[in-house]
Amino acid sequence: MKNLKNLFDNLNWEEAKNYPSGTQRKVLRDENGHRTILLKLPEGFQMAPHSHTVTEQNFVLEGEYINNGEVFARGSYQIFSPHDEHGPFESKKGALVLVIWDELN
Repeated sequence: MKNLKNLFDNLNWEEAKNYPSGTQRKVLRDENGHRTILLKLPEGFQMAPHSHTVTEQNFVLEGEYINNGEVFARGSYQIFSPHDEHGPFESKKGALVLVIWDELN
């Protein structure tokens, strides 16, 4: 089994650079431009609209966030194609989000 990590333990969390202060991440996979991370959004999280050069998938595991005025609660899924602008994002009470970046089209 390769790089088994528990999504809900308190190990391997770090400051999420390039995100608003208080945001944490747990890197689950980072190889050849393909990344999977857990993002822990703090209360009051806000992030400006942005885009990526690859496909991004978001799975809300706990809490909720708001993307461009629409609420995405626990169990929600979103997918963004390369170069699709998404956001602004906010989370009033915080959230735990599984984020996957891959070259899917």
